Amino acid sequence: MSEAIELNDRRYRKPQRPTVIICVDGCDPEYIERGIPEGVLPTIGSFRNEGYLGTAAAAMPTFTNPNNVSIVTGAPPSVHGIAGNYCLDRETGREIMMTDPALMRSETILALMAGIGVKTAAITAKDKLRKLLGRNLAGPCFSSECADAEVEVMVGRAKPDMYSADLSLFVLDAGVALLERRAAKLLYLSLSDYVQHAHAPGDPAADAFHRAIDVRVRRIVELGAVVGLVADHGMNDKAQPNGEPRVVFLEDVLNNRFGAGAVRVICPITDPFVRHHGALGSFVRVYARNGADLASLMAASAALSGIAMVLDGTEAARRFELPIDREADFVVLGDAHTAVGASRAEHDLSGLAGHRLRSHGGLGEQQVPFILSQPLTPEYRRLAETRSLRNFDIFDFALNGVV
Repeated sequence: MSEAIELNDRRYRKPQRPTVIICVDGCDPEYIERGIPEGVLPTIGSFRNEGYLGTAAAAMPTFTNPNNVSIVTGAPPSVHGIAGNYCLDRETGREIMMTDPALMRSETILALMAGIGVKTAAITAKDKLRKLLGRNLAGPCFSSECADAEVEVMVGRAKPDMYSADLSLFVLDAGVALLERRAAKLLYLSLSDYVQHAHAPGDPAADAFHRAIDVRVRRIVELGAVVGLVADHGMNDKAQPNGEPRVVFLEDVLNNRFGAGAVRVICPITDPFVRHHGALGSFVRVYARNGADLASLMAASAALSGIAMVLDGTEAARRFELPIDREADFVVLGDAHTAVGASRAEHDLSGLAGHRLRSHGGLGEQQVPFILSQPLTPEYRRLAETRSLRNFDIFDFALNGVV
């Protein structure tokens, strides 16, 4: 049986000891930077001296599906094909969720490791990711959201509510249970950003959640595992001083100016789990219709307050390493504190329930934590010091680069 796999121009060694990669969904570096000195994250804080603690750039757009798939393939969306949570299929004209593994253009590290005999598992908070992460994976693959009775017995409690901090903690507890039973040697655990959407760094609810994560990370380390911690995106406040969401409803703006039906705006953040952000992020795709002039549409978009960048589809694909055949006519990015939506009527913000809008998708949420529980080899320490890390480098570092 082989001792390594090769995928997307990288070679990954079989794990020499249990290895657990945790994607802490929505974990902006500020949660770490603030949590360590305030005693919220004693275990993770210890990795600054005992392992490696830094930051990396997430894939663009900074949404859940493209980044989780990037992490498990070790490659950007231009390689694996998943460029958002939601997209417009140009061939059919249908708007679809990007949850079908048939849309993926790459195998995963997880599937290939299982294929050479490594006991491998993938556990996610949201079921929308399960099929993508489990593509061709011969091993445990399930979600907290849809955990069956057998998983509930293993974890020791019923599956949590979809909108709860415990949806993520259940993932970690399931991972611990698999480690304790020696049922998996390589695990990928992907959490939910429900807490981070609602609670800023330093908020008591955020501190309680991250403290609970830290406790579980300590248990994973006690079980002898190498731990890699990373995130799919950061998180920023996108509200006015009075608490009202700061949003550009771009489809309304452009159709009012250029005529009804001039554009269709797609919000790639859209998924079945939108109560906490109303399907509002800082990256949208725009499709011109009815002969509308592309240059004029782009110029009008760029002139709007809160808009940070407007790129045509070709340039967006080049700059952000996206699949060109799945790109829009142009993309529009909000600044760090502005969300961009389609039509006001399409976004239900009642679920915010008094919370400020906090969201992601743009360049302002690209920096994420990149943390390992073990010290790096001299070679990988040099890599960390001399190049810009990507969140999808985490399997390479955890499997090839720790002492």
